[in-house]
Amino acid sequence: MSDDMRVAVVREPGGPEVLRLERRPIPMPDADQVLIRVEAFGINRSEMFTRQGHSPGVVFPRVLGIEAVGTVTAAPGGQFIPGEMVATVMGGMGRAFDGGYADYVCVPAVQVRGFTSDLPWHVLGALPEMLQTAWGALFRALRLQEGERLLIRGGTTSVGLAAAAIAKAHGAIVGATSRHAASEEIVRGNGADQFFLDTGEIAATVRQRWPNGADKVLELVGTNTLADSLASTCAPGVVCMAGMVGDRWSLADFAPMDVIPTAVSLTTEAVWKRLCALVESTRAGLAVQPCIAAMSPGTPRRAMARLML
Repeated sequence: MSDDMRVAVVREPGGPEVLRLERRPIPMPDADQVLIRVEAFGINRSEMFTRQGHSPGVVFPRVLGIEAVGTVTAAPGGQFIPGEMVATVMGGMGRAFDGGYADYVCVPAVQVRGFTSDLPWHVLGALPEMLQTAWGALFRALRLQEGERLLIRGGTTSVGLAAAAIAKAHGAIVGATSRHAASEEIVRGNGADQFFLDTGEIAATVRQRWPNGADKVLELVGTNTLADSLASTCAPGVVCMAGMVGDRWSLADFAPMDVIPTAVSLTTEAVWKRLCALVESTRAGLAVQPCIAAMSPGTPRRAMARLML
């Protein structure tokens, strides 16, 4: 093994051009860490947010990347075996410490999950963040039950499409949104029973189609539509904010008593479990089939960042 590795590093906030390919020494893990040889990683919108300088607390230079899949190179604490297939997601990756845009990544052992799969690496690379967010939001945060009406705000995002497929397989009644009417086919094709054209204010339409509103709402657009999603929810419903594709981190002049309806709960999601079962369901075609928009084998390229523009 070489002593150094390639990384795509951001030294100052900006556009895709600030991603620079450099060589660095391969990090040495301590007893609480795992060194992973990265085989693939997904590109996430939150990474664009960080690259542009909008993520609170991020100090540059920083290697981005909130997820990665690969094989264990070293685990001094004995938590994993060298060569074992693993995935890692979030936990500060690409923000508090260097992330997956690299040949190797060194992460806390507690945020690594082992799995086995015969899926190709480029498919596995698209799964961890998408699956853990979708599953965790549906069943940990929203506690979704069979027969409940679920509204997915941001239905054409990767998490939204995964959530629709998983929820439908679980017996929920699924509605999903998009700003574009042409997206109705893909939304329905992934499990949605209802399609809502998202104008930014759809609460009245949701309540017209579903008397009293949705039982549960998965908010993936973020703070731009959060108030309207809360207004779309019946009591005692739950709204889970698990995404921010609307590019706003926080609510301005947030007045909870004005925005949150009586007996409606607001929660978030950041859980990391059940990877093996979800990967297996993908392999078997039981629920989630990821849509790979593009691949960039070998080298982390600036062109991949442009997919987020």
